[in-house]
Amino acid sequence: MIFSYNHLCTPHTVSCNQLMRPTEDNYRHKGLRKKLVQLIHSKGITDDRVLDAVLAVPRHFFLDSAFDEAAYADRAFPIGEGQTISQPYTVAYQSQLLEVQPFMKVLEIGTGSAYQAVILAEMGAQVYTIERQRKLFDANKEFSFLKKYPTIKFFYGDGYEGLPTYAQFDRILITAAAPEVPPKLIEQIKPGGMMVLPLGSGDIQQMRRITKLENGSLKEEVFDNFSFVPMISGKKD
Repeated sequence: MIFSYNHLCTPHTVSCNQLMRPTEDNYRHKGLRKKLVQLIHSKGITDDRVLDAVLAVPRHFFLDSAFDEAAYADRAFPIGEGQTISQPYTVAYQSQLLEVQPFMKVLEIGTGSAYQAVILAEMGAQVYTIERQRKLFDANKEFSFLKKYPTIKFFYGDGYEGLPTYAQFDRILITAAAPEVPPKLIEQIKPGGMMVLPLGSGDIQQMRRITKLENGSLKEEVFDNFSFVPMISGKKD
């Protein structure tokens, strides 16, 4: 089984309001992205639209310039507030399971660095993404690169509540470890829609895909093991 770690403890964590973001995407960066795509393809990511999105998005823009050279390693990195930018393989894995098609409405729980949201937007999705950490939410508002993606709408709120005003969604993606399937989010999936989430309250979770059938019943599929930071209710100023 595959274990992919999305939490990272490091003494060099940079606060999200102290990031010195790179703005140049040169041939070296593009070459490193190409190698990253080849690596995650070798690990089982076969959806060309996912691979194309990873190739297109400059991951180093989402990190402090101190990580410029390491940004294309297949690992998580700290972004402040105890959060990380997820391992590229994990982002690609969840994106592939989600089976996103252009113009689908996708609700993402846990914006974090916004890297996953941008990958989904590159795949043509209309992304509604919720962040419970006010500092991360505010940092993304100041992140000029995100203005390239008007199809992403950012919200500060409690992921367990979802966005009932904007429901229903074709897809829901949870990017933190949920101890149970959030019932309010199930209500916000369209018939025929899907939710992808890491499920479990321990150190290791199982990736699940839940499909809401046309009659309202649920079909659940179990995939590989991962390790995510826990999904927490409420908002943090």
